[in-house]
Amino acid sequence: MLKRKIEAQIELWRENHSGTALLVSGARQVGKTFILHHFIETHYESSIELDLIADRQLADALNSANTAADIMTLITAAANVNLKPQHSAIFIDEVQAAPNLVTQIKYLVQEYPYDFIFSGSLLGVELENIDSLPVGFVHNLRLYPCDFEEFCWAAGVSSGALNLVKNTIAEGKPVVEYLHTKLMQLFATYLVVGGMPAATSEYFATTNVQQVQTIQRDIVTLYKADISKYAPTDRRLVIRNIYDLIPSELAKENKRFRFSSIEQVKRFAAVADEFLWLTSAGVAISVPQVTAPIAPLVLMEDRAKFKFFSSDVGLLTSMFPQNTAVDILSGAPTANLGGVYENFVAQELVAHGFSPRYFSNRKVGELDFLVEKPDGDLLALEVKSGAGYRTHRALDKALATEGYGIDDAYVVGPSNVESDGRVTYVPIYAVGLWPRSTR
Repeated sequence: MLKRKIEAQIELWRENHSGTALLVSGARQVGKTFILHHFIETHYESSIELDLIADRQLADALNSANTAADIMTLITAAANVNLKPQHSAIFIDEVQAAPNLVTQIKYLVQEYPYDFIFSGSLLGVELENIDSLPVGFVHNLRLYPCDFEEFCWAAGVSSGALNLVKNTIAEGKPVVEYLHTKLMQLFATYLVVGGMPAATSEYFATTNVQQVQTIQRDIVTLYKADISKYAPTDRRLVIRNIYDLIPSELAKENKRFRFSSIEQVKRFAAVADEFLWLTSAGVAISVPQVTAPIAPLVLMEDRAKFKFFSSDVGLLTSMFPQNTAVDILSGAPTANLGGVYENFVAQELVAHGFSPRYFSNRKVGELDFLVEKPDGDLLALEVKSGAGYRTHRALDKALATEGYGIDDAYVVGPSNVESDGRVTYVPIYAVGLWPRSTR
């Protein structure tokens, strides 16, 4: 079983939830159901577990229920289980199938002595129109694909070794060469395998990349089927078109998403909702452009300009031609991996609680990522995939521009830790280990 960081967060909720339900959201196939089932199995004397996608009749009935008592009547009728006050859990999987049920959570936790646990795959899409979310009665957790640290755990790298890497980088010292080499190798593997639990588990069980990519392509097919099933009818074709364009847009030198690539679309305003649907569904990551690297970044955003990434770098790689995986694993020097590297960085930053942006203008050039730390410091990250990582003209120009608010500048790439003036070089695999997470 894969070790996931969210397990500790769920445990903390159980110990301190004081009248709140747990709501775990995330894209399809990121492991929500498996994790919650295992948690319930090991922490409760009895439980009711219901899947509202599998039982649409029950979902419709729960969605129509007007009171907590009506909901409990339906739940207990659907499962013949002896519930024990304070020692039982009620788990509703795929709760987005009954969005009105969410509005009743407040009354469920107030009136019944059980732990209520909910999960959903398209919550960002399905729950956006709910009139009143029960603020203060729901503890929200977001599950992402396995990040690189979790991938390393699955590969047998100890927490002690990873903590050593974290501390070494924090001190500005080079990572021990043995660990650096090993983690760079694992990083290359991660670019191909990614963090979808089924793909990750398959790889470490068999090391069969072809089988891994079969799983990945099945997940991509599932995501496209979800678009066809759940997206607004008049938007489905465009949403599907946008999703299919992610690999080709990231393969270009300028990775900003070009609206002209979308059939019969020229302006962002015409497709804003379509992009929002994909990010709300958790299958894509939007990184908006800012007009200047000045905190707070949210005030600098130009939302009509952005880079658009896959939620999982392994899924992205599986959408490229077959030789891409070979090039990555073999370290082919001619491979164009800039988009893959940037996807990894975006995915890691988001999984660790950051909201990355990027900066670009004709005078300075492009800064791949800007990150605001909790203390307000602004970090600039330049992503390099090849041996020319010491060349970073845009970063140098930005640092020399009066009025810009960059506190620290980093180049993340194949190098070990080193410094050159105001620029610090950090291994690409360390993005999720550093900057330190907000969580």
